[in-house]
Amino acid sequence: MKRKAYMKSCEISEVRTVRLGGYDQKISIEGKKRDLPVVICLHGGPGLPVPFGVGCRGLMPEWTDRAIMVYWDQLGCGINNYNLDNSFCVQSFVDMTVDLIGEIKRMFPQNKLFLFAISWGSALALKAAVAAADFLNGVVVYGQIIKNLFFNEQVYASLEHAPKKVRARAAEIRADGISCEYKVLDRNLRDLTLYLRKYTNGYNNRSAKGIATGKFIKGILTSPDYTFRDFKAIMNNGYRKNESIWQELLAIDLSDCLARVEIPYLIYQGDTDLVTCTDTAVQTAQECGNANVQVKVLKQSGHFPSALAMNEVCAELFALTERA
Repeated sequence: MKRKAYMKSCEISEVRTVRLGGYDQKISIEGKKRDLPVVICLHGGPGLPVPFGVGCRGLMPEWTDRAIMVYWDQLGCGINNYNLDNSFCVQSFVDMTVDLIGEIKRMFPQNKLFLFAISWGSALALKAAVAAADFLNGVVVYGQIIKNLFFNEQVYASLEHAPKKVRARAAEIRADGISCEYKVLDRNLRDLTLYLRKYTNGYNNRSAKGIATGKFIKGILTSPDYTFRDFKAIMNNGYRKNESIWQELLAIDLSDCLARVEIPYLIYQGDTDLVTCTDTAVQTAQECGNANVQVKVLKQSGHFPSALAMNEVCAELFALTERA
C-alpha cells in the first residue's frame, strides 16, 4: 500500500513504450517532481536488470525524491525479453542507449540529464557519453569496463593460493586465451567466474556487508508492472544463446573512448574488483590524461559494491546532479 501511495504522490510515475534501436521497449519513469534532474540507469549483466529495472517503480523513494529515475530492462531481459541472435553486438545496445537519451531529452528538454551505470552498463555509458555528449550533463559508473576482462594477469595471480586442481585448470584457461571456439570460451569463462567467487574477493568482498538484494528481489517480484514471466526473464532470458556479445566484450578496449569524454565522468571501483579490474581502470584513466575523467577506489568492495560503497556512489551521483 505504501508503494502504491508513493507512486500516486509523484508528479510522474509511469511505464511507457519507446522505440530504441528499431525495437519497441518499455521503460519506467518516476520522480517526485517534474523539474528534478533526470538519471537514466544502465544495468549490468549483460541481461541482469537488478538492482534497477522497470520493476523498481515505486520501490526507491530515496532516489526518486531527488531525481527522475529512468529504468530500462535492456532488450533481451525482464519486461523486454527477446531472443538475441548473434547479429546483436555491443554497438547494438549503445545505439539503443543513445536513442533512449534522445527520447528522454525530448520529454524533459529543460532538465539536466545524467547516466548511472554498473558493470556491463558502463560500456554503454562510456560509448554513449562520447556519442551523445550534447544531451548529457554527467556520468557516474561503478565497475568500469575498459579492457582485459576476466582473462588478465591479476585474475590468474589471485588464484595462486587456490587448490592445486584449480590452479591447473586456470593454467589451461590461460593457455586457451580468448580466441578459442565459443563453447570452450564459454566453459572457461564460467569456470573463472566460479573461481573468482569462491577463492577471491573479486566479486564480493567478504569483509564488508553486502547490498540488501532481498529487498530489490522482493520488490521486483511484487512489482505492479511485471508479470511473473517478466520476473523469470531477469535471469532466464534472451541473452542465453547469444555468443557475439561476450566474445566482443572479452576483446574490447575502450581506452580511446575514455580519452574523448567531454563531460564529467566519475568512475568508482571496488579495491578488490577483478572482473572490471581496478588496476586497469586507474592506470588507463591516468594515462588518458582527460581531466573530465575521475577515478575513486572504494575500500572493501569487489565487483559487486558493498552496502557502504553503494551508499557512497549514490551520494556522489545525487551531489553531481545538484552541482552540475
